[in-house]
Amino acid sequence: MLRVVVTGSIATGKSTVLARFGERGFPTYSADQAVHELYAGQAAALVETLFPGTVRDGMVDRKALSAAIAAEPHRISELEEVIHPMVREKALEFMDEVEAAGHDLAVIEIPLFFETGVKYSIDKVVTIHCDPQIQRQRVLARPGMSSEKLDLILSRQLSQDEKRARADYAIDTSGTMDDTIARSDAVIDALLEEVRA
Repeated sequence: MLRVVVTGSIATGKSTVLARFGERGFPTYSADQAVHELYAGQAAALVETLFPGTVRDGMVDRKALSAAIAAEPHRISELEEVIHPMVREKALEFMDEVEAAGHDLAVIEIPLFFETGVKYSIDKVVTIHCDPQIQRQRVLARPGMSSEKLDLILSRQLSQDEKRARADYAIDTSGTMDDTIARSDAVIDALLEEVRA
């Protein structure tokens, strides 16, 4: 089975491309989905230990956690050291399950794939990117986002150019939705050719 990861910086269109893989019939899994699952169970007690008062009714309150990290941004690495290995474990379990089910290709979305330095069993990397001005417009349109918060996020990520240089495929989402779907389909078709080779 061909194991594919979709990655890219914030607000570049990763979810849109991942959804297109799903529409084309391929199993998909996102790190965000894994984090939601972990915050609702397995990781809650650990997060509460690190950031007291951020868990309500056995689940991580994401707003409370965001506020705690905003107050002490240098501590985000402590959270990542707990969460990233758990996300990796869930992603690899997903890949093993879909391979056992007989699928030829499966996709996981890991936004910080390059940054985390963790080795996944991945065959191909697809980086999603867009014009930096479009990226800023998309991010700043989100509730609770500011230029300062965006700059902090971007300072902890590799540049879009660096991510593209490390990828096997790249999809530019700067254009219309139709353009993005067409570019996604071209990459999906190329990956299918690799599966058949």
